[in-house]
Amino acid sequence: MNDRSSLSTPGGRRWGLTVGPVQYLWPRERLLAFYAELADSPADCIVLGEVVCARRRQMRLEDWLALGRELAQAGKQVVQATQTLVETEADLRQIERLGAETGHWVEAGDASALALLQGRVPLVLGPHINIYNHRALQEHADLGVVRWVPPVELSLEALACIQPPEHPVTGWAQQPIETEVWAFGRLPLSFSARCFTARQHGVPKDQCGFPCGDDPDGRLVRSGEGEDFLVLNGTQTQSAGVHCLLPHGTALAATGARRLRLSPQARGFGQVLTDFEAVFNQEAAAAPRMAAWADLGVPQPLVSGYAFGQAGMVSHVNLPSEMPA
Repeated sequence: MNDRSSLSTPGGRRWGLTVGPVQYLWPRERLLAFYAELADSPADCIVLGEVVCARRRQMRLEDWLALGRELAQAGKQVVQATQTLVETEADLRQIERLGAETGHWVEAGDASALALLQGRVPLVLGPHINIYNHRALQEHADLGVVRWVPPVELSLEALACIQPPEHPVTGWAQQPIETEVWAFGRLPLSFSARCFTARQHGVPKDQCGFPCGDDPDGRLVRSGEGEDFLVLNGTQTQSAGVHCLLPHGTALAATGARRLRLSPQARGFGQVLTDFEAVFNQEAAAAPRMAAWADLGVPQPLVSGYAFGQAGMVSHVNLPSEMPA
């Protein structure tokens, strides 16, 4: 599992590390402390914003914009994200304000954001934009796209076909659209207008009292057989397993991608970020680093099935990275 060949990038380029938006409801003080730590982290790009539920208002848009300015001054690329599920006129107005005020790239959570922001700011296609072939990516290119995060269920083999290194789709300023692969974190599988966490607590969604704040990594759901199955996070359903591609650098490099997305978890995430930097950019071995994560509270199990065209809950962490897709 020591995949040192993962470091072979054209021209000796480093792998870019992006910290995705926090998907859970964390207190304002915890969020600010988290991002203060990221200012000195190996991550070169940070995605900000509430992407799950518009009712979570610990951070207002002004707060996110101010935080973005601070991180930019610390040398980080900042991307402001829109909600994934847009339900109201107020949600649309929030997107409009992002286009007018952010000064940064904007990650579109859904097609409504694309319609409002096309041509106004550099756009990142979030993982819930349905791009499943080369032609679809090409059709989005004229909207001002600079980067895309492929849907999490796509295999690495499929990514290489959609945005092939030898014939890439070009977007903003006629530059190739950059591929950013989801490489760590519980997978966001679906969203709903109904809040599952509120329903579980027997309270109305609009008067919920925010019980999702009691679960900083979401609420685990087990199957009838007692196996970890899903995680509830308000209106979002996630995988119980944590998708992890740390030992699969060779397979990742073959796609032409040179940027990885790491989705925050409540515990051990700083070490996870350090380990991705060490393995992908400093030739460290993956196995001993991953073995230490459980003691730090990083949720288990670690899975990677989707990356290789299999069921998402399948794990390849103990197999060679040069697996066939």
